[in-house]
Amino acid sequence: MSRIVIINGANAASSRVSAVQQYIEQTMNDVTSIEVFKLPADDLLTANFNSEHIQSVNQIVEKAESVVVITPVYKAAYTGILKTYLDLLPQKGLENKTILPIAVGGSLAHLLSLEYALKPLLSVLGATTILHPVYLIDKQIERIDNGSFIIEKEVIQRLEKELNKLLHATI
Repeated sequence: MSRIVIINGANAASSRVSAVQQYIEQTMNDVTSIEVFKLPADDLLTANFNSEHIQSVNQIVEKAESVVVITPVYKAAYTGILKTYLDLLPQKGLENKTILPIAVGGSLAHLLSLEYALKPLLSVLGATTILHPVYLIDKQIERIDNGSFIIEKEVIQRLEKELNKLLHATI
C-alpha cells in the first residue's frame, strides 16, 4: 500500500483542488488518491459502512502513514461530500498518521475554515499529528485551455515546505 494517501474532497475532477492533487502525485513517490466524488453516491448518502467500495478505500487510509486532505471551501467550510466520506471512516481512522490539510477558497476570508472547521474534525478521527495547513486562493491556480492547471510559484513553495515535512514524518 501507499505511504501517503490523498483524500480529494472536491465535487468534480475539474475543481482546482485536482490541480493540487496532481501536483502532489507528480512530485512525491508512493502516493494513492481517493477522489470522493468517484465513490458510489448511494453508499455515501446512506452511510453504507458495509459497502465494498467504502471498505476498500478505508483500508487504503488505514494502511497509509500519512494522509493529505484536500478540499474546496464553500460557505466557510469543507465540502459536504468530504464530510460524508469522513463520517464513514472508523472512529479513530486517522490515528497514528501525519495529516496535511489543504484547502482552496475564493478569498482569504475563509482562511480560518481550516483551523476552526477541518482540523477539529480530523482530530475527532484520531489525528494528533496535523501539519500546518495550506490555504490557497482560486486565482492562484489557473485553469488553461487544455483542462490542465498552472499553480503560482509562491503556492508551490508553500506546498513543498509542508510536503517536505510530511515526507520526513513518513520516513
